[in-house]
Amino acid sequence: MTRSADISQVLDESPMNHYQILVVLVCILLTALDGFDVLAISFAAPGVADEWQISRARLGVVLGMELVGMGLGSILLGGVADRFGRRPTVLCCLILMTAGMYGASLVYSVNQLLLVRFFTGLGIGGMLASTNAIVAEFSNARHRHFAVILMAGGYPIGVIAGGSVAVVLLQYWDWRAIFIFGAIATAVFFLLAYLCLPESIEFLAHRRPRKALQRINVTLRKMGHGAIEELPPIANVVTASSYQSLSSKEFRRFTLLLTLGYFAHIMTFYFFLKWLPKIVVDMGYAASSAGGVLVWENVGGILGVVSLGLLAGRFGLRKLLVGVFFLSFLLVSAFGFEFTTLTALSLAAATIGFFTNAGVVGYYALLASSFPSAFRASGTGVVIGVGRGGAIMGPIVAGVLFSSGLSLLQVCMIMGGGGLISAISMILLGQLYGHKDAPRNA
Repeated sequence: MTRSADISQVLDESPMNHYQILVVLVCILLTALDGFDVLAISFAAPGVADEWQISRARLGVVLGMELVGMGLGSILLGGVADRFGRRPTVLCCLILMTAGMYGASLVYSVNQLLLVRFFTGLGIGGMLASTNAIVAEFSNARHRHFAVILMAGGYPIGVIAGGSVAVVLLQYWDWRAIFIFGAIATAVFFLLAYLCLPESIEFLAHRRPRKALQRINVTLRKMGHGAIEELPPIANVVTASSYQSLSSKEFRRFTLLLTLGYFAHIMTFYFFLKWLPKIVVDMGYAASSAGGVLVWENVGGILGVVSLGLLAGRFGLRKLLVGVFFLSFLLVSAFGFEFTTLTALSLAAATIGFFTNAGVVGYYALLASSFPSAFRASGTGVVIGVGRGGAIMGPIVAGVLFSSGLSLLQVCMIMGGGGLISAISMILLGQLYGHKDAPRNA
């Protein structure tokens, strides 16, 4: 029989069993779904622009609209996940995403497309905040960073798998087929999450919903641990609002620095990710070839994710991220020197993907280990949600810069600057907290 007060310590110190690994794997697959759902509009962008004859500036708005929804979804639904549970939040987000993807296949105007992409983004943003918390709470202390990094690494996996399908679909049908496929895939993942994804033990212990003790014991047995006789003492339960806790003196400055760095890096990340297919098409290549280059960008992203996960435990996550962000700045800027072959384009895109994706998953790992479970989803949601302003601005600002007559090199140098700002934010965090990951450990 495990004592109730020892739950967190037991889970942190015990090896991860097959059930915990299954939960992490499901969250990796859900993040892969996010990756495809977000980038579906990028695969569809050349067809959308051709059908409706919209300008680059207008296309930038289309490319960024679901990111507006993602920002709001992360902030609002992250709080919902902390209050009502990670599992129901994920399931609701999947329903919203399924409806949004199918709706995108039915639209016949730019404004209609903007609306359905916004609602799709709400679901994606809420699910990102929830799955990040789930993985952190089902992993032990030894593997937590690595598990969260692998979870976030599902994003480029989804882009690769979805991109490969999109290349085939675009050879036979128009861009709407991409969203129909996405709707079907999202509905299948709803069933997977419903069957395999449990509620977090830490959430149940803090919030104490109906039958919390029984639900905790069911999950503990699946994880290979003994049942507990009673819930932790009420004094251990956090009653303050999750957003009040985030605004406390202890976490305020830390959260602001993380948000600034994430905002800057994600601006660079989504500029490159969203505009890459259109840039390749404008160089004279077919839309299917552009999708192939985007797939290679995400192959590099997977390698970057795995490399960061393996190295983070040895060298310290934040120190690694300083180098990752600085190299992202240099490589995105250098992409402005136009390449003359599809092979060179693919190699350059893969190299950029290596570092930009590593930077994104590095942030997720920091967030998962920095905030206590009582407001982990809210903290993650706020940083991701506010930081998504950079994701929104990236495609839009790039569209304005292109429309103003700037060259590809000039646009890449400006948009690549987000990596430099992110590197500086990591350095400042290191100066404030030394080798520690967060203020709560100080």
